[in-house]
Amino acid sequence: MSRRPKRTFTKEFKLQIINLYNSGKPAGEIIKEYDLNASSFYKWVNQFSNSGSFKEKDNLNDEQKLIKQQEKELKQLRMENDILKQAALIMGQKSK
Repeated sequence: MSRRPKRTFTKEFKLQIINLYNSGKPAGEIIKEYDLNASSFYKWVNQFSNSGSFKEKDNLNDEQKLIKQQEKELKQLRMENDILKQAALIMGQKSK
């Protein structure tokens, strides 16, 4: 069974789909008419109703935001640690 290639949708298209849904058109009809994946459709509906945005970063809960922030901080600290290790090696070589 071959998979069809992943499709990408513009923000305008997603808004059009949301507007159809909000105007009362049944979800099943929209999904069938536009050949959409049901999970994608409901994801768009939930994202737009929660934050008014389709961007993942705008739809993170507090815990997910905290994890992202901590991952960014950890990356920064690792980079700083590597720099300090290199500086210590250089300083050790100069003192000999």
